[in-house]
Amino acid sequence: MGKLREKLNDLDGGQCALPNALEAMGERWSFMILRAAFNGVHHFEEFQQELSIARNILSNRLSKLVDHGIMAREVMAEDRRKVRYQLTDKGVALLPVMIALRQWGEKWGAGVPSTPVLVDTRDEQPIGPVVITAHDGRPLSYKELVWKHRSELQPLGQARVRLDTVAAE
Repeated sequence: MGKLREKLNDLDGGQCALPNALEAMGERWSFMILRAAFNGVHHFEEFQQELSIARNILSNRLSKLVDHGIMAREVMAEDRRKVRYQLTDKGVALLPVMIALRQWGEKWGAGVPSTPVLVDTRDEQPIGPVVITAHDGRPLSYKELVWKHRSELQPLGQARVRLDTVAAE
């Protein structure tokens, strides 16, 4: 069988999830709003002040993030005019993406580490680089990756036996 690769003209996300992810997050202000939310910003006015973003753009992006389930919008009980935006579990799951983009920007954009530095709460040491790992935790390089059709995947034990059998013949 020849080399398998993604269907690159699949722009509606039928076979690849990337177009769907880009539909939800694929522009600068969405990432800036998400970064602000990870930094504890919750209210429209705070987002606008912190990001210096136009009200109409902020309103549009927040609505889109809510529509995609990345943020939740909650009207405050004590003041019905005030709204709180909170990251959902789906939004929090974007943290590795944000960290990977920041680390990429530090290496290839700014060329210097950012500050403040994200550290783990136990050791208060900087987090490591975001890497692609194998099922067993081994870091993988780009050259160690290949596309497979889902139907070709075997349970771990069977895949190894099959490869060992082929090598012995």
